[in-house]
Amino acid sequence: MHIGIAGNIGSGKSTLTRMLAEHYGWTPQYESVTYNPYLEDYYKDIRRWSFNLEIYFLAQRFMDLVEIGNSDKVIIQDRTLMEGVYIFVKNNLRLGNISQRDYDTYMTLFNTMISTVKLPDLLIYLRSSVASLVAKIQKRGREYEQGMSLEYLGGLNDSYEEWIASYPGKVITIDADNMDFENNPEDFRSITDRIDALLFGLF
Repeated sequence: MHIGIAGNIGSGKSTLTRMLAEHYGWTPQYESVTYNPYLEDYYKDIRRWSFNLEIYFLAQRFMDLVEIGNSDKVIIQDRTLMEGVYIFVKNNLRLGNISQRDYDTYMTLFNTMISTVKLPDLLIYLRSSVASLVAKIQKRGREYEQGMSLEYLGGLNDSYEEWIASYPGKVITIDADNMDFENNPEDFRSITDRIDALLFGLF
């Protein structure tokens, strides 16, 4: 089984991935951030490095999906292949950070890849306001993230909402602004109750 955790930068994906993996005994799979060779350059000059970064992410996430498809474990994944396409690449195209030519090349590669793998069995979407995202990004203190504009984060949020509205699989949407699932056991339990009901028919 494959569970995907989706959400904007700073929404709490990695934290929720870790907590659900510990709670259910699932195997976590985290997004490659620490060892991404383009990430710092990207945040310094988004237009120059967008295509390089997104191709790197596409390759990494596709390899992750192949690994998940070959596993007999329940895998919970921090960010999915589709987000790179329908959120980040789409937003960079809209902002002029990726040319139409590069976008078309990217989509040709993506469409070839996606035809060979399955969607997650469940997608958990962490919905967050821009104000909440900014506060969390500042708190965790990654230097390369501090210069992100409100327009950039807001555009990502808009793309997330459009994508989730048309997503064809099972989705649980979590209002991340109004709960503290990391520190409040009742908030975390409200999430696991929804997962239990949807996946296991409990409650």
